[in-house]
Amino acid sequence: MQVAAVQFKATPGDVAGSLRRCRALASQAARGADLVVLPEMAATGYIFEDRAAVAAVAEPAQGPTLDALAPIARAHRCWLVAGFPELDGGDLFNSALVIDPQGVLAWVYRKTLLYEEDLHWATPGGSGYRAFETAGGRFGVGICMDLNDDRFVAWLLEQRLDAIAFPTNWVHSDEVDVWRYWAWRLAGLDAALVAANTWGSGRCSRGQTRFSGRSTVLQRRTILAALPATGDGVIQASLSPPVSGGPGGPPRGEAKE
Repeated sequence: MQVAAVQFKATPGDVAGSLRRCRALASQAARGADLVVLPEMAATGYIFEDRAAVAAVAEPAQGPTLDALAPIARAHRCWLVAGFPELDGGDLFNSALVIDPQGVLAWVYRKTLLYEEDLHWATPGGSGYRAFETAGGRFGVGICMDLNDDRFVAWLLEQRLDAIAFPTNWVHSDEVDVWRYWAWRLAGLDAALVAANTWGSGRCSRGQTRFSGRSTVLQRRTILAALPATGDGVIQASLSPPVSGGPGGPPRGEAKE
């Protein structure tokens, strides 16, 4: 199974421009891929002052983000997963589009376990979890904080997945290495984590949030592909048979920045 992740930083206040740049990176990532993953709330960014600011850029599932990305999925015959702020009636969700190789919206996943920056605007998702079949294997979807939800990890353990599509805006920590932490949360799983992150920082009245970048394809404790802490970019990887990194220590193959 060939997978790809897009690392991207949206420009606050320029959703249309950000979506154009996202689309260009997704087109690059899609060449030869079975599955392409873009970040959480990819074209809008993640830090908002209040609910009204999110509502101003939120969209229905059948909206501009789908219109921009569906032709890429169709042209390259791949699955594409991208995060966006979803407006459904009066509710706002932190969601991800799942677009099939025909360019058709197959599903909308809604983030279940909310992070503190979601709490002032987002409704917890109740979509549940689903697995999808690609030409190269099976994948499921989770968004960022979902990886800390034991219910999500338990579902992953029950599935025979090859990949986990993981749109994220994972924050930087000086104490915990992000790759090591993800590997720990996924201990015992054969599926590869296809993590598409943002980078840089965002500021509001609650303070400044710094994102970790370092988007990666991580299979067990092996880094198959990775990006640095800053900068937009694309990675691809061919999923290999599971390799155990053994107890303790960082994931094998950790990229140097």
